[in-house]
Parts: sequence; structure tokens; C-alpha cells
Amino acid sequence: MTTARLAPRTALFLPASNPRAIEKARGLAADMVILDLEDAVKDEDKASARAAAVEAVAIGFGPRLAAIRLNGIESGEHLEDVAAAAGSLADFAVLPKAESAADVAQVAKALGKPLLAMIETPLGVLAAAEIAAVPGVSGLIAGTNDLAASLHLPPSSGRAQMSVALQTIVLTARASQVWAIDGVFNRLDNPEGLAAECGEGRALGFDGKSLIHPNQIEIAAAAFGPSARELEEARALIAAATGGAERYQGRMIETMHVDQARALLDRTAN
Repeated sequence: MTTARLAPRTALFLPASNPRAIEKARGLAADMVILDLEDAVKDEDKASARAAAVEAVAIGFGPRLAAIRLNGIESGEHLEDVAAAAGSLADFAVLPKAESAADVAQVAKALGKPLLAMIETPLGVLAAAEIAAVPGVSGLIAGTNDLAASLHLPPSSGRAQMSVALQTIVLTARASQVWAIDGVFNRLDNPEGLAAECGEGRALGFDGKSLIHPNQIEIAAAAFGPSARELEEARALIAAATGGAERYQGRMIETMHVDQARALLDRTAN
């Protein structure tokens, strides 16, 4: 599926059971707000969180995209979540622990709205190409915490140990022309680490970063946006290009490079 909208650079998860966080999110600079019904919500609060999420997206988040993260397919809350999200004004729904294209297709059909599939397990990584190609899927989100756990990585491991999985998520997203959103960064007291991980994610090809705290928004937005120098270089390349393959500042460029430069400027304009 080709996703027409520009991918969010910043996608902020927040508990649908937290009214203060929901209200605060309406004034934040995040590109997308994801109201979580899954891990962030206690079992006894699931029903009230579901109702709160539907109410929150009905009020809206201004120019921000709004999504509802469902409980997983194996959860007893899943079907009610799907029904609530389908009837809501949410722009997207998010499905955790996607592992089967057939299951994802069933959820996407029931929702009738764009779906973001979280790739959080080895089975999910191996099925990512089929999942990304499901009609209705608009993007993949790397669920790095669960992925690290399911790979049995020790706590001291870094992202290098997940590099194959992360690159697979980007590769399969690009093959189906859907978004690729990087996983969360857990250390709230380490802005330098966040900036480094965002830079790495962008270098891998991710479109944006999923976040767990408002203080992470500015850093992630800057990392996934072009620098002033990149913008200047893009404008200069477009101005210099005359068509076809040609020499430009000591390198060869062609139509593909011009298209990339224009896409970068378009993303900035939006």
C-alpha cells in the first residue's frame, strides 16, 4: 500500500487512561499521538481507557495525527478495541505484536481505517514483508523493547544486536511503500543517547521515532528532519540539474537525486 501522507517524525505514545497526558498532548509538537490501550493501561482500567480514547479522538488533537493502539489479538480486550477504534475518529489504529499477514488483514478489514503494525517478535520480523503488503497497512513500527526480550538479548545489549531485524523492518516497509517508524528510547534522562539513537535510526532509513515522553519530541524531530546544510544542498542540486546524468560538484547525479532533493524539501514544507 502506498501511504500518501508524509510519515510522522515523532509518534508519542501515552496512556489512554491518563486524562492529563491527553490534554497536554493537544499542545505538544508531536506529529502523531498514539493513545495506548495495551501495555500502559492496567487491566481494571481497560474499558474506561477505551472510552476515553474514543472521546479524545472525537475532540481531536489539532493538526496532529491521532491513533489508538489496540490490545493484541490474543487479548480478551482485542475485539472490543477493534470495534471502538473502527467507530472512532482516529486517523489510524496500531496493532501490537503483528506476526501473521492473515491476522493483520483480518484486523485491517474490521477497522476500515489505516493500520500501523508493530513488529516486536522474531515471527513478526520474518513475516514483515507480507504484513507490510496487506491492504490497509500504512506503516510498520519497530517494537524494540519486546523484540530485544524475544531475542533473549541480555540487558547490556545495544541496538547493534538487533540490526538485522531493524534493517528488515525498513526494507520491507520500503518494498510496500509504507512508513517505517523506529522504536522507543527508554532512558528519559539521557538526551544525548536519544539524539544518537535517532541519528542512527535515520541513517538506517526510518521515517521517524516512536516516543514515550514529551521531552523527547524536540530531539527526535530535529534528528529526523533535514539540517540547514542539507536543505541548502538540496536547493543547489535542483537548481543545477539540467536533466539526465551529469557531473555535479565532483559526483554524478541523475533524476533520482533530484527527486530525493525535492522530497526532502517537500517534507520540510510540511
